[in-house]
Amino acid sequence: MRALIWALIGAPVLLGLAMTVAAACAPGALAAALAEPGLWASLRVTLITGLGATAVSLALTLPLGLWLVRQPRAGRALAPMLAVPHAALGLGLAFLFAPSGLVARGLAGPMGWAQPPQWAWPGDPWGGALLLGLVLKEAPFLLLMMLSAASQLDPARMMAAGQSLGRRPGAAFALGLWPQLYARLRLPVLIVLGYGLSNVDMALILGPSHPPTLAIRALRLYTAPDLRGAGPGAVLALGLVAVCAAAAALGWAVERGAARLGRGLVWRAGEPGRGAGPGRLAGLGAGLALALGALFWASVAMLVLWSLAGAWRFPALWPEGIGLGAWRRGGWLEAAGETLRLGLGVTAAAVLLAIALLEAESRSGRAPRLWLLLVPLLLPQIGFLQGLVSGFLWLGLPPGRAAVLWAEALFVFPYVYLTLAGPWRGLGRAEFDAAASLGAGPWRRLVRLRLPMLARPLAVAAAVGFSVSVAQYLAVLLPGGGRVATLTTEAVALASGADRRVAASYGLAQAVLPALGFVLAFLAPDRRGRR
Repeated sequence: MRALIWALIGAPVLLGLAMTVAAACAPGALAAALAEPGLWASLRVTLITGLGATAVSLALTLPLGLWLVRQPRAGRALAPMLAVPHAALGLGLAFLFAPSGLVARGLAGPMGWAQPPQWAWPGDPWGGALLLGLVLKEAPFLLLMMLSAASQLDPARMMAAGQSLGRRPGAAFALGLWPQLYARLRLPVLIVLGYGLSNVDMALILGPSHPPTLAIRALRLYTAPDLRGAGPGAVLALGLVAVCAAAAALGWAVERGAARLGRGLVWRAGEPGRGAGPGRLAGLGAGLALALGALFWASVAMLVLWSLAGAWRFPALWPEGIGLGAWRRGGWLEAAGETLRLGLGVTAAAVLLAIALLEAESRSGRAPRLWLLLVPLLLPQIGFLQGLVSGFLWLGLPPGRAAVLWAEALFVFPYVYLTLAGPWRGLGRAEFDAAASLGAGPWRRLVRLRLPMLARPLAVAAAVGFSVSVAQYLAVLLPGGGRVATLTTEAVALASGADRRVAASYGLAQAVLPALGFVLAFLAPDRRGRR
């Protein structure tokens, strides 16, 4: 199985990196890349949005985490937020804050505006809109990972132990629980950091266009009609890989330094009677949760409203008519069908591969090398996907649906495996030992016992894999060579168009498909613990 994982995951990534390095070594590529106008401004906005979104999202886990630990049922609201793809959320956020968006329409009356204001948001040169969009999408992901980690630590007991020593709830959480949670959040934080520095779909919708982020600049060079742009594009793609590695090293150094410098402050804050009180930190968490949740769902609501809107002139707060015109004239059904075919195909393959890998692990007692599965998630996609396309051509695989399926599998399979691995390993051995004593062989125990018991986790893993597939942009755009159009590629392409209704219908359809997958997954029977 290890060889199969190397062939399906490791080899394509290494092949893509090697081809990118080869393209970057072309004569004059480095000089042409460094001569790109506004290159350092692109690096600046990349660092601001990537590092800023990661830092803000991680900082929000402190007050929001305390509030969620005290309100465990509120954590259920995070899963639907993860089902909304980045591009769909970006479209809704743009419709909310654009010069002719709902916020400007609400201010038009008090301010006396008859025309949309001249503010550059989204698309501001410092990347503020992009940073906000990333925080809205990544903070729920980190919080869900934190709650998953908290379920292994018995947070109620740890909080009670801290308070029994005279610490207030805020200090007990910050001093006793959060450091242990953070140790389990390092990997999700690295994934958020890598995505924040290298994302393309949300940056195309919310980010600045002149200068763009480094990832978009590399993509423009790759897709330019002049083939001489491939070399400088490869140089910038590798530069982005270096930026991500340097940011990860910086984060590690900051973590070490903060741990040493802040230890004394934390202890003083944790002295009996000192530190944040229950009303202060938890109240801040409740306020932030309300504000972020309201902004998130208001963005999604804008997709619904614009997809149904008729004529809607500024500064009217409500459209002149509601109807299904955009849904009738848009070609979203064709894109939705392509998205479904790709998503179902790659998800089925990923689930079968994950089952085979976990079953082999159960029989041999040896887990696979996790770092190999995580490489595609930690590396910038632009850093190796264009090289992978060149590698596919070298292997005789032209751009098209097959190439897209393989490229998507690089990102879908790790999430499916990680989602399924916990429930798989958490099953007790008593039932399987009893079945073996009655003569059931390994395959019969797998098909008749283990898989039915894991029906709900298998369905959830499939829903996660399908949602990852639906959200893919670069993994469709580059290996597809323009011949494969999904809801995500079309929604991003329509984001800068004149008709918001059609763009909203694509964005909403992109958000609905993964949500339906999660609804179906949670309808699956959960037979764990039954006898």
